Amino acid sequence: MSKSRAVAAAAGFALLAGLATACGGGAAKGSATAAFDPATCQGGTLTVLAQQGQGKFDPAELYTSGGGKVPTLVFRTLTTRDHTTGGPDGAKVVPDLATDTGEPSQDATVWTYHLKAGLKFEDGTPIRSADVKYGIERSFAPELPGGPPYLRDWLIGGEQYAGPFKGADLPSIETPDDSTVIFRLTKPEGDFPYLATATQFAPVPRAKDTGTDYQKHPISSGPYVVTSNDNGKSMVLERNPYWTRSIDDQRLACPDKIVYTSGLDSAVINQRLAASSGDDARAVSGDTDIDAGILARLNSDAELRSRVTTGYFGATQYLAFNPTVKPFDNPLVRQAISYAVDRQSVINAVGGSAVAKPATTFLPDQPAFGYTPYDYFPSGPSGDPAKAKELLAQAGYPNGLSITLSHATSQTDIGPAVAAAVQEALGKAGITVKLDPSADDDYGTRTQLPSSEPGFFISGWGADWPSGGPFLAPIFDGRQILTAGGNFNSAQLNDPQVNAEIDAANKLTDPAAAQRAWGQLDAELGKQAWTVPLYHPVYKRLVGKDVKNAYVSQWNGVYDLSRISVK
Repeated sequence: MSKSRAVAAAAGFALLAGLATACGGGAAKGSATAAFDPATCQGGTLTVLAQQGQGKFDPAELYTSGGGKVPTLVFRTLTTRDHTTGGPDGAKVVPDLATDTGEPSQDATVWTYHLKAGLKFEDGTPIRSADVKYGIERSFAPELPGGPPYLRDWLIGGEQYAGPFKGADLPSIETPDDSTVIFRLTKPEGDFPYLATATQFAPVPRAKDTGTDYQKHPISSGPYVVTSNDNGKSMVLERNPYWTRSIDDQRLACPDKIVYTSGLDSAVINQRLAASSGDDARAVSGDTDIDAGILARLNSDAELRSRVTTGYFGATQYLAFNPTVKPFDNPLVRQAISYAVDRQSVINAVGGSAVAKPATTFLPDQPAFGYTPYDYFPSGPSGDPAKAKELLAQAGYPNGLSITLSHATSQTDIGPAVAAAVQEALGKAGITVKLDPSADDDYGTRTQLPSSEPGFFISGWGADWPSGGPFLAPIFDGRQILTAGGNFNSAQLNDPQVNAEIDAANKLTDPAAAQRAWGQLDAELGKQAWTVPLYHPVYKRLVGKDVKNAYVSQWNGVYDLSRISVK
């Protein structure tokens, strides 16, 4: 995907299929979970098998928020997502270190938080509001890059601030007492409680900060401490003696120890989990979906099938148009391509319906995003070449036309197989498609630079939290067009009305009202055919036979490690 950080983290937001309640006796269909009692879940070692490492395990440098991944075991934040359920409520923001999800001013430009009583770091010292402020300020330091960009854009003075290491503080973060934090923003942001789930909001004690070496042993505010860390490639987490469930109602923290191992081939991960012997019987996949070999075995192997869970990452794969390049400036051409696309062939190209489902909306089909169903160019699963030809004739191309489709060379979701499926479908409508491959890294640079952006290419997007704002604004807000690179507004759309609707939605602090606003905007934008939505990804992941209470988080599409237990 063009937004690699979202995909690398599975960085999205999952909807578990067939899940009952996550605790108090709920059992997940399609997993090895038996009747689960959180009161008796303590003990054992959970192993996490992954392809990717954790990188620099510093809360300032991590790009993650709200989910059940490794960072949430060590870093508590002002808010988090609801860990207590695997259903739709799993996409909601709930208090973590704070007493509530934040108190907004009338125009949502000031947000106030109060810390819970009794919070402590791993060494027993109390967590104060100054520690939260300092943790956020560190994320502005150029020595600690990698976190999300929102704080720099949203906090007053953030654009010029360079961190606290030379003594400067950020006045737009106020701490009037040890339990209160106040944030002053440059503009209304109703989604601020979502942002407050990011690891940048984890408290950091200034006296224990070792700068760029802090990632070797960050000070825990969560249920586990880092006892071993090989540059994020392998890690061992053990219990934090100053954490209790009485001050953290979100994390069960069942295992005594969690061992994270990366650098593994995806096939090896699946083989080890399928065999489920030794420590692998108490292991889960950290970032790997089941492969074709496992899929082929599911119908005939009931035991293996019982250890697979399914989730839907809040993302959309799509065809992107650059209307500054002809003939994509003509809406009839864009509509014709929308009719001609064979979504089923694209889904087959990425592995079939087990790993993808067709999309006709840009927003993912999950309520948290504001999903509003529409299909303005209905063509069924296989496309409508006759309707496409009709529109091409109206556009001045009665004999068809020739275009170029750019794609990456190896990534499955934006690679040759998808490109070939699109090429074949459009050919049936009289559209000759020349394929234009680029190496994966070059492809990202090229498609995200307006001066070099191709007219027609394969792309994808996954939001940083389950809301319409971070899904639609980077793609359609004209003020987020980045001419120097890193641009995701492929249509280079700068419509004052669209920008105003984005601002109006951003002011809303009521989630239901915000969802309606984002859904309405998506429906309006869909009429213009700025993109052709292709599919939403589906994730199927495997666990060892002695893993209990494993479910895929609706927030980010990975197992919620904070709730898992082992036999």
